[in-house]
Amino acid sequence: MKIIVNNQNKTERIVRFIISIFLLPAPIIYGYTIFSIMQMIVGGILLFNAISGMCAIYRIFGLSTCKIN
Repeated sequence: MKIIVNNQNKTERIVRFIISIFLLPAPIIYGYTIFSIMQMIVGGILLFNAISGMCAIYRIFGLSTCKIN
């Protein structure tokens, strides 16, 4: 069994990072509402995915956007 560590390509990681930058400060900008806190949580998840290169949902379904050598 092969363990997939990195299942996102570089472009996808950059897009996730940019989106997370906009979502993380939501509670500070819009006040501490449930919606803004959820935006911050999603931003944190996207930031983790962008830094690690591994998406848990992709791993569950066996997907990968990386190029095959």
